[in-house]
Amino acid sequence: MSDAPHIPVMLEEVCEHMSLRDGGVYVDGTFGAGGYTRAMLDRADCRVIAFDRDETAIEAAQDWVGEYGDRLTLVHGAFGDIADHLAQIGVAHVDGVVIDIGVSSMQIDQADRGFSFRFDGPLDMRMDTSTGETAAELINSRKEENIANIIYQYGEERLSRRIAKAIINKRPIHTTSELADLVRSCVPRSKKDGIDPATRTFQALRIAVNDELGELERLLKATPDLLADGGALVVVSFHSLEDKIVKNFMRGKVKSVSRHEPIMPHNERSDNAPPLSIVSRKAILPTEEEKKINPRARSARLRAAVKLMSEGDD
Repeated sequence: MSDAPHIPVMLEEVCEHMSLRDGGVYVDGTFGAGGYTRAMLDRADCRVIAFDRDETAIEAAQDWVGEYGDRLTLVHGAFGDIADHLAQIGVAHVDGVVIDIGVSSMQIDQADRGFSFRFDGPLDMRMDTSTGETAAELINSRKEENIANIIYQYGEERLSRRIAKAIINKRPIHTTSELADLVRSCVPRSKKDGIDPATRTFQALRIAVNDELGELERLLKATPDLLADGGALVVVSFHSLEDKIVKNFMRGKVKSVSRHEPIMPHNERSDNAPPLSIVSRKAILPTEEEKKINPRARSARLRAAVKLMSEGDD
């Protein structure tokens, strides 16, 4: 792995709610730089199955296998498909699942990945570069209305229609700088929060390109069956769309999520609600100390739930 510093968000809270124990089997659905995985392996004599859809992250961690042996299994794949991947390696149940949703700091810092407007690079944004449509292909091929809907729904950008129209008039667009400059010409910089005007549009395209909300939904639906009794589900999210999906799921307000429709929560508990007990009705927030040390933690929200005992168990 790289020697570059990496600070896992809310690491202590994650480990606490995963209820680590010797002999347990845990899933890290978003391996990234491996912060959660290493902490779990070091704090208990357990096994961790670590997933990442970014093949470079898996390749960079191959030497970890020599360090941890058969206690660590690395899997190149999306966390939405963990049920299939676990079945392929003969794992039926696990004692905990943790995911940290969103783009990793390593990906943001690589200009050629196209995630950040801080660097000029190809407008890619795919977490798995071996498959799928790039952000450039998306904005250069979709209709204006579709682009506007993506930016509005996934980026919560109120000037989405103005941006979409400008994209149509400007395209083809191939680089992060081209897109960022175009968005800045459409959206005034906020004096209140100081956020770059391109932030919400880049977020929206990243979510759409990687079907992040769909992946999250698939993981949540699969987890209750994968967890052993008493097993933990821990999710760290960074914006309201993700957090709303996780909150509603854990409270039993289950609704299918479409790629191109806004998320609308149910008002009543579903008859098919997952057998989970939430740890806290409110999201758990990072400490003020952590937010000072790790800027990425500022918008983090942690939600955790525990699999209820099956009927008939003591």
